[in-house]
Amino acid sequence: MKKYDMAGLASGLAGIFIVVYAVNLFYGYVLGGLSVLLRMPLMVVAYWSIALVPCLISRYLKDRASDLGFKGNEVWRQLFTGILTGAGMSVVLTLVPHLAGFGEYVDNERRYIYLWQFIFEFVYCIGAVSLVEEFCFRGFVFARIKNLTGRESLAIAGSSVFFGLFHMFSGDPLQLVITSAIGVFFCLCRSKLKYCSTLSLIIAHGIYDAMISVWSSVFFS
Repeated sequence: MKKYDMAGLASGLAGIFIVVYAVNLFYGYVLGGLSVLLRMPLMVVAYWSIALVPCLISRYLKDRASDLGFKGNEVWRQLFTGILTGAGMSVVLTLVPHLAGFGEYVDNERRYIYLWQFIFEFVYCIGAVSLVEEFCFRGFVFARIKNLTGRESLAIAGSSVFFGLFHMFSGDPLQLVITSAIGVFFCLCRSKLKYCSTLSLIIAHGIYDAMISVWSSVFFS
C-alpha cells in the first residue's frame, strides 16, 4: 500500500503545483480583462481546479473522509472551533500589527469600500482558497505522508513545507516561511483541539485570509 501512497503523493503534488502555476497565469493574463460579474465565479472555479488531481487520486485510493481529517459528529462544535481559531489568528497576526504601527507588513493592498466586495472576499477565501488548500495539504498530503512514514510529526513537517512552497509564486521568500509556520499551527490545532477537524481549518483559514482585506481596508482607507 505504501507504494501507492508514494505514487499518489508525487502525482498529487505535481498536479497541485502545475495547476496552481496555470491558475496564476490565468489570473494575471485573463481575468483582468473580464467584467466583474464574470471574473468572480471564474476565480472560484479556477481555484477549485487546483484540487482536481488530489481529488481523483484520493478517490482512487479509497480515502475515507476521516482519513482526510473530516469528522461526521458535532459539526456545530467544529464550525465554532473554526470561527474562534480564525478570529483569534486575525486579532494576533493582523489586527495587533496594525495597531502597533506595523500594518504595512500585513497589508495585502486590497482596498474595499462596498459591502458586496467584503461578502465576496469571505465567499472566495472560505469557499475556494481555504477549501482547496486545507483539503490538499492538511488533508491529502498530510494523509499520504503519515501513511508512508507512520509518524504524525513527519506528516506535520512535510505537509507544512509543501504548503509554504505552494505560495512561492507570490515572489516573497518570507511568505514561504510564514505560511509554512501557519501550516504547522493548523496541523497542531487539528491534532490537539478536540473539536478541530479539516472543516474547522477551512473555516479558520478562510476567516483569517478574508479579515486581512477587512483590516487593510479599515486602516488604509
